[in-house]
Amino acid sequence: TLTLHLAARIHHLPSNPPTSYLNLEIWKVGRELSVGIHTMTLAKLPKFEMYEEGAQIRRSVKSIWSNIVEGYRRHRYYRDFIRFLTYAHTSCDETVDRLDTLFETQSLTDEKLFVALRARLVELSRKLSNVIQSVETQHQSVREKAHLPTTQ
Repeated sequence: TLTLHLAARIHHLPSNPPTSYLNLEIWKVGRELSVGIHTMTLAKLPKFEMYEEGAQIRRSVKSIWSNIVEGYRRHRYYRDFIRFLTYAHTSCDETVDRLDTLFETQSLTDEKLFVALRARLVELSRKLSNVIQSVETQHQSVREKAHLPTTQ
């Protein structure tokens, strides 16, 4: 399928240093979805939608992984990292809504592709939520430890 083919292409990117955003699962899924939705808008939508809803969904899906990248580079600054992960999460939800609209208006008629892309977007939304929660929990734990009196 298109999604599996695109995933295989992403996994052939050059090897990455261990501290790179390229190793983040949320970035990999976001990038895979970006390529998949971009391809879908060019191959499966009517021409008039390529410049209307097609352009909007391409921007929203690309915003997901772009915000992950920007947030990752700010991960030392807890609030910035959370803010950019939240932007990515919001863009993911926007992309689901736009995909639903394309399918409901019958601009996208390939139901199998719609179901596959939507499932991956929902999965990514769940993963982003989990990462945000994990970062918040880790930050809270560090703050609590910093305020504990030392025992000797």
